[in-house]
Amino acid sequence: MSTETTEQQKERPWTQPMSQEQFDFMSKVLDAPSPIGFEAAMSYGVIKPEFESFMPEGWGIHQFKGTASIVFDSHPGRDDLTSVMIVGHADKIRMQVRKIDEDGKVWINTDSFLPTTLIGHEVKVFCQDPDKAGAYKVIEGCTVEALGAIHFSTPGQRSGEQGIKPETIYLELHTHGEERKAQVEALGLRPGDPILLDRPIKRGVAADTFYGAYLDNGLGCFSVTEIARTLSKENINNVRVLYTIATHEEIGRFGSTQVVGELRPDILIATDVNHDYEAAPGIAPRNMNPLKMGKGFTVGRGSVASEFIVQTLQNVCRDNEIPCQLDFSGRDMGTDGMAAALAGVDSAAITIGYPIRNMHTSSESAHTGDLIAAIEAIKALLRHFNELNNGEGITRDYLKNSHIRLDNL
Repeated sequence: MSTETTEQQKERPWTQPMSQEQFDFMSKVLDAPSPIGFEAAMSYGVIKPEFESFMPEGWGIHQFKGTASIVFDSHPGRDDLTSVMIVGHADKIRMQVRKIDEDGKVWINTDSFLPTTLIGHEVKVFCQDPDKAGAYKVIEGCTVEALGAIHFSTPGQRSGEQGIKPETIYLELHTHGEERKAQVEALGLRPGDPILLDRPIKRGVAADTFYGAYLDNGLGCFSVTEIARTLSKENINNVRVLYTIATHEEIGRFGSTQVVGELRPDILIATDVNHDYEAAPGIAPRNMNPLKMGKGFTVGRGSVASEFIVQTLQNVCRDNEIPCQLDFSGRDMGTDGMAAALAGVDSAAITIGYPIRNMHTSSESAHTGDLIAAIEAIKALLRHFNELNNGEGITRDYLKNSHIRLDNL
């Protein structure tokens, strides 16, 4: 039983259940149909109206020609201020129509999904409406299939020794009768049409947990919005904050690389999902760092991460008793935290994450406390940057002269 007072618990929001209002907004963000290349459903359809409901007069918005990335700028034009970009990515891994067969099967690619995790799941297909030029529509009620029935499987598939190949995955649209290919095409389906899992998030069995599809990375976009919602009411006037919703992360971080290349932030903070390695099945021989869901957000070390920013964030978390876990990476952080390096921009970068289970499946699961802890930590870090230099804010020279030295031990 907790011995903390109610006042102490209020000061530690990560120890409390997420409010229903906040959970509903998070659900709305995660439910946005924003497959790779079609991210505007989240960035423009959900995030932009939300920002416009609270952001102060004077904030700016950066939009882009080639992608639906969007940036909300707390001090547009203030190039004298040190800039901090916080990035979440709106794109969802998707399946795509590959080929329509004469028997009505719609063969699809599986992108970054394991084929075996898809079988039997309901999906939504997004395609152009053949009756309305330039308009799109959604087809619901389809399922992902591969074998048709156990009776048609190989002995190896029945025993579990043999898996399912990506090229065997297709959509079941339940067509019948003559000219089934024509029936499918009449619906508007064409090669390249995106397909998403139909799996909204729900609260989990254990306290303060939730599960569903596409936590990766609607959670990052939700976090960016919640950070801005609070700090928009505070006097963060010594730091220029670029609240960023990026695109195309899942296929190479191309959206964030473009945005960073154009806006050239001094500090880059990527916020994305991470793994609960401690609960991941069958990976004990790999000796991964035992990150745990429910034990705080993760801070990545290594690769191109700025060790100075890592240590600064750790200190902020210690001072505010915010739970965090250290993670590591070698050559590549695997997140939008690589965007500055990929764009050739001089930026002190860091990546933070939320340890989730079952990544890239229909049942990703997470803990609201980890998410809230990350939000509170980034807010505290920005307040710290704002108060540095005797209350005048962090400077570019401060960053240039704060690199960790190992030669003066």
